[in-house]
Amino acid sequence: MTSKKTAGRTRVEHDSMGELQVPAEALWGAQTQRAVQNFPISGRPMPRGFIRALGLVKAAAAEVNAGLGLLSKGVAKAVQTAANEVARGEHDAHFPIDIYQTGSGTSSNMNANEVIATLASRAGKAQVHPNDHVNLGQSSNDVIPTAIRVAAQLAAVEDLLPAIRHLRKTVDAKGRALGKVVKTGRTHLMDAMPLTFGQEFSAWSAQLASAQARIEDTLKRVRRLPLGGTAIGTGINADPRFGARVAKALSAATGTRFESAANKFEGLAAQDDAVELSGQLSALAVALTKIANDLRWMNSGPLAGLGEVELPALQPGSSIMPGKVNPVIPEATVMVCAQVMGYHTAVTVAGQTGNFQLNVTLPLIAHNLLDAMQLLSNVSRLLADDCIAGLKVREARVKEALDRNPILVTALNPVIGYEKGAAIAKQAYKQNRPVLEVAREITGLPEKTLKPLLDPAVLAKGGIHGKAGGGGG
Repeated sequence: MTSKKTAGRTRVEHDSMGELQVPAEALWGAQTQRAVQNFPISGRPMPRGFIRALGLVKAAAAEVNAGLGLLSKGVAKAVQTAANEVARGEHDAHFPIDIYQTGSGTSSNMNANEVIATLASRAGKAQVHPNDHVNLGQSSNDVIPTAIRVAAQLAAVEDLLPAIRHLRKTVDAKGRALGKVVKTGRTHLMDAMPLTFGQEFSAWSAQLASAQARIEDTLKRVRRLPLGGTAIGTGINADPRFGARVAKALSAATGTRFESAANKFEGLAAQDDAVELSGQLSALAVALTKIANDLRWMNSGPLAGLGEVELPALQPGSSIMPGKVNPVIPEATVMVCAQVMGYHTAVTVAGQTGNFQLNVTLPLIAHNLLDAMQLLSNVSRLLADDCIAGLKVREARVKEALDRNPILVTALNPVIGYEKGAAIAKQAYKQNRPVLEVAREITGLPEKTLKPLLDPAVLAKGGIHGKAGGGGG
């Protein structure tokens, strides 16, 4: 890359295809400028996490190349300094290339090479070349898949997994606080046997624990870096020790484990690990949707719905109906989860869009993975702090529904049989009477016998109540 200043607000840069005008203040060069002009599609640049990962990869590569004697210490130090500035986000304005660009991400790799070379040349005594120095031992074909993995691993370890743990901790704390409050269970949205709020919340917690475990297991494969494979996986123009040493340097720089992929061909040709991670994010979105929709139903009303809980009032719920308050955080959660599921569909299609030695949808995969993790991290914390932590149970409403729940008669099956139990339930529904009253009339059993058998708190503990008697089941 060479340049010459012009009298206007641009300068002339040139690459192997010739000369073109570049904004005078831009740190990038000709190849980046071509991409800016070629891809005016979404107006959205690559994510911050991806640019950070590019900077980290370039810094580690310079360190390793210097150690291998392939790059002078002075140039390597200048490249490392500049690359670390990129990683910290000090030059994000100079990464303008659209998400929807060349499928290999070559434009973004060259964007990083050109910006780092410009910064390093200005700071050092020697002229630093974007290809010969910053990209030494590398190809866009192994840099971009590596950056995706680095960015995804860091996003998961630093943001998403802590957010899941925080949400689970909040759910557990609320579950413990409400562990003795019994409510009507529901299957098919219809009244079912009783359980405690603690038991209900424990299902949410278990879903989150499973989601966390699945993501952590996937990260064992995501951390395998194909850097060192260069153009097609053979490692042409790279020292055979390069990939392993860069993985080690990245681990030291980030405090997160990375390793060199045993098969670089797979890392370039396929993005199955990224698809797997995307699938785990979609599974997490499914769990969060379940939790959010349960909260919406439990909060519904408060008069004409279930009205079991009261969520924190965060904002007016209507521009026309005074006093209306809506469950806005669960609603936002559902929207986030819908987007994440859509991202997974796109990543799945992208993952299969590889031919021979290269996948050609890498920028899309990078964007969707990182945006999905950011959305899930943010909404998980909101769901914990602005919704579940402040949830209050409307105990009088819960008790009223529980006392009139005819399904409690299920506990009498071992004593009176299924058929007689069904008759009691139907009559209690029809007459809108407590099941205890109807059971006393139909069975002839005294209240002192029936009451403990129909005690919701006891029933929530499970097991068999009473003695076998009237047959049926």
